[in-house]
Amino acid sequence: MKPFVFYKQHDQMDCGPACLRMVAKHYGRNFRLQNLRELCEINKEGVSMLGMSDAIEKIGFRSLGVKLSIAGLKEAELPCILHWRQNHFVVLYKIKNNKFYIADPANGLVVINEDDFNRNWLSTADGNEGIALLLSPTPLFYEQEDEKGSELRWGFLLRYLVTYRQLVTQLLFGLGIGSLLQLITPFLTQSIVDIGINTRNLNFIYIILFAQTALIIGRASVDFIRSWILLHISTRVNISILTDFLIKLMKLPISFFDTKMTGDIMQRMNDQKKIEGFLTGSTLSTLFSLFNLLIFSVVLAYYNATIFLVFATCSALYTIWIMLFLKRRRELNYKSFDVASKNQSSIVQLVGGMQEIKLNNCEQQKRWEWEHIQARLFKFNVKSLALSQYQQGGATFINEGKNLLITFLSAQAVINGNLTLGAMVAVQYIVGQLSSPIEQLLGFIQGFQDARISLERLNEIHQMADEEPLDKEWNHTLPENKSLSLANITFRYPGAGNEPVLENISFQIPQGKTTAIVGMSGSGKTTVLKLLLRFYEPQKGEIKVGGHPINNIGFKTWRSQCGVVMQDGFIFSDSIERNIAVGDEYPDKEKLRHAIKVANIHDFIDGLPLGLNTKIGAEGNGISQGQRQRMLIARAVYKNPEYLFFDEATNALDANNERIIMNNLGEFFNGRTVVIVAHRLSTVSNADNIILLDKGRIIEQGSHFELTALKGSYYQLVKNQLELGT
Repeated sequence: MKPFVFYKQHDQMDCGPACLRMVAKHYGRNFRLQNLRELCEINKEGVSMLGMSDAIEKIGFRSLGVKLSIAGLKEAELPCILHWRQNHFVVLYKIKNNKFYIADPANGLVVINEDDFNRNWLSTADGNEGIALLLSPTPLFYEQEDEKGSELRWGFLLRYLVTYRQLVTQLLFGLGIGSLLQLITPFLTQSIVDIGINTRNLNFIYIILFAQTALIIGRASVDFIRSWILLHISTRVNISILTDFLIKLMKLPISFFDTKMTGDIMQRMNDQKKIEGFLTGSTLSTLFSLFNLLIFSVVLAYYNATIFLVFATCSALYTIWIMLFLKRRRELNYKSFDVASKNQSSIVQLVGGMQEIKLNNCEQQKRWEWEHIQARLFKFNVKSLALSQYQQGGATFINEGKNLLITFLSAQAVINGNLTLGAMVAVQYIVGQLSSPIEQLLGFIQGFQDARISLERLNEIHQMADEEPLDKEWNHTLPENKSLSLANITFRYPGAGNEPVLENISFQIPQGKTTAIVGMSGSGKTTVLKLLLRFYEPQKGEIKVGGHPINNIGFKTWRSQCGVVMQDGFIFSDSIERNIAVGDEYPDKEKLRHAIKVANIHDFIDGLPLGLNTKIGAEGNGISQGQRQRMLIARAVYKNPEYLFFDEATNALDANNERIIMNNLGEFFNGRTVVIVAHRLSTVSNADNIILLDKGRIIEQGSHFELTALKGSYYQLVKNQLELGT
């Protein structure tokens, strides 16, 4: 049976697409992870079994989601995808001798016994069945072609080193000089014994010791210079990789960030550090080690071929011995990770839920639960220690046995007259120098695996399409008629089975007028704004500006004319001035004063010791929700845009501040196209047109007086708010 190909998940919520990629590869086709994500309709909550079923059928599989017992699973066609630990997906690719072979996208290929398998998979109320997605390819699958672009691209990384090729050349030259200086040492040591001691020539020994001192100083100087060169290269490469990544990240559409956890994006930013370390640290150090290994191996073979063969054989045995334990260590890590995770959750519950524990007198029960987890954790620690001792014991036996055998062979060669005493001392030095490169090569293999995964993540980002591709012609000016129109818009958020948030809606937003959108929570109000701001593309329908499709206008051009206050608007860790005048290196003082006045925030700013220079945000002074909203309003006003989009822009303000700001904004709105989303109807009563949404559909629209006169749904909203005193 051919080895099962494993793919590690790139992000926290990628387990589903990664499982699909492994199954497809098992049957002979390669798919890009990003395409599988899109087919699964992944979001921040990950993917569902339904989403995976839809995706796998689109690429040519038959799928069936089932609940099975262990006996039923053993009869099923493998590989299949299992719902694991109630929050994860893994691939089961083989069952043999009651051992279950699992490809876990988060942890690798593992083999577990039936008890551990049951504990992780069985999920029904009676604990006798688990959920599985059974798969089988159709002829359509084999008609698919391998997707290009999923292969590793080391080339784009090597160009960073090529940029500093002179420094790299100097570094390699330094490595060569260092190796040659090390190479001279055993010959000098041999000459001390064979010539200096045998001839009792103390002056000769002085000369050799002086030469060795000079070599030590030379090697130290070379290492010193090499370290500075390496620091210079690694720092520049690190900054270059990260800068290019940020440039690419900022070109991606906003929808990308809505489907990624913050930790996933941060992980990718940390990936460049691993790659830089591998390129400038592990790789160059390994080259140095390989050079030393080659040179000293030749010298050792020159001294004595038998000793060289013994060293090579024992080194191969040492490497094989270390590799033999990797699989078992991975299995133990997989199991202990689960127990350690439960242990952490248990401690958090004990501390966070102490009030409830005491109120319900369940201290003993909760403590026993924690102690049970500690017992399991101790069991795995014992197994891990035993495994480490076996591995260390065998490695020590091989290494020390090698040293003893080489010492014996060297001594025998001296006695037989095939080797001088000085040559024996030199051989011992050479063997010591050869041990370190073997260790570094094993570390290099691990570093290569880490860098490979990191490179896949970075490649994936660099291969994504930009929000504003360069190969398309964009309009960089707005049409003279700046009215907006939405025609037959239908939209639903990513996620299999999600219902449309907006369904076949059409309306006009006249130029220079104020349009308000109201409705209950979940009716689609904010989604309309996000479509107008081009965070997403509608599945159906079209948005136009003055009769021209909005999709033909450059994103930067469009957003430069949009002043926005969103519910979750961000306040930067910076001064008040730079938070209002975002993007301006030198803020316009007149515009700044006007924005502060309209947002009615001057009293708050004047009361601060540093005024506009006061730092706010995560690293500065805390501000209230109302102050935060006024800051965001000031930011939108400062921009002096053609369009204004307000999403619950005043819901955290008191009645007095809201009234003052709405009066100020009334003047600012003159001649501008405004869209206001609000729950509080007092903020929209003066709008030229009010659109009432309900479950993604327009049910009423007109002015405040027209809609209240109808005594329909809008009238009921107004009536209810008045009765509630809001």
